[in-house]
Amino acid sequence: MKFNKILLIGVDEPKLGSSYWDRINSLTENKVYLPKDDPQIKENLKDADCLLVNFGINVTKEDIDAAPNLKYVGILATAFGKVDVAYAKEKGIVVCNLPAYSTESVAEWTIAAILETIRNLEEGKKRGRAGNVSEEGITAIEIKDKVFGVLGLGNIGTRVAELALGFNADVRYWSRNKKEDAEAQGIKYEELDDLISNATFLSINLAQTPDTEKIFNQDRFNALKEGAIVVNTAPMELIDLDALVERLKKGDITFIFDHSDEMVEEDLKKLIPFENCIVYPPIAYISSEAALNKQEMFTSNIENFLTGAPRNIAEAN
Repeated sequence: MKFNKILLIGVDEPKLGSSYWDRINSLTENKVYLPKDDPQIKENLKDADCLLVNFGINVTKEDIDAAPNLKYVGILATAFGKVDVAYAKEKGIVVCNLPAYSTESVAEWTIAAILETIRNLEEGKKRGRAGNVSEEGITAIEIKDKVFGVLGLGNIGTRVAELALGFNADVRYWSRNKKEDAEAQGIKYEELDDLISNATFLSINLAQTPDTEKIFNQDRFNALKEGAIVVNTAPMELIDLDALVERLKKGDITFIFDHSDEMVEEDLKKLIPFENCIVYPPIAYISSEAALNKQEMFTSNIENFLTGAPRNIAEAN
């Protein structure tokens, strides 16, 4: 079985290795590449039976209605909050994402970003390069024994919690559903607002849904303890930006994130001036291992669908 036409939005040649493109080419009669927001998207949806999209590409109810032959949507990412998966399911369309392909990379990056901050590594490297070997004025804290909060105990959140346990932190979590095996690992459940107010370190690993958008609101930013360090590797839609700006003005917390590429320039400019807001390019997911996992899972998802055994189906919450 083959697709008649695959429409790819934001998924161009450099995104996959040649061997993966060979496999995809064998699964379709026709293939069309278009960039995000291209005016030809709607026209090309009319006869597409497969839609492949990159991270952050919207697939709305209107897009789905514009594609009467659509059978499959493949997302080149773990997050699928930009795709109306509930409506796709109503229309009998299978949507597949890439769960857990970069779990280790994102979790390790979260810990690395915290360590880089609390151990003043940037200042240390700056002095070393300048031939300044003085430690005067450099301060640091340890992760050990601090309350380390994890919001969202999915694949990535669980791995962040495991790594934090390795530092002998007091690891606590909040998730919409309690995890039966977490307590046995030493990961304690705490109500969301209590966890936010108690944590020295806070890792945000929630999926973007209508319920989680701006979940970190003004009250929750105000509740953060002095000296708290928040790392967000989830979409910035979870954050009330105006509330974040107001708390950053106090200069007593640190906010770290890497989804800067998804933000409009106006919003990004609100955050960049603050020294206590550390803005990274989208690098948390990057590793050689994750890159291979990503390509293999993305391609296999398409093949599995065509053989009647779809895997990694994205489900609306």
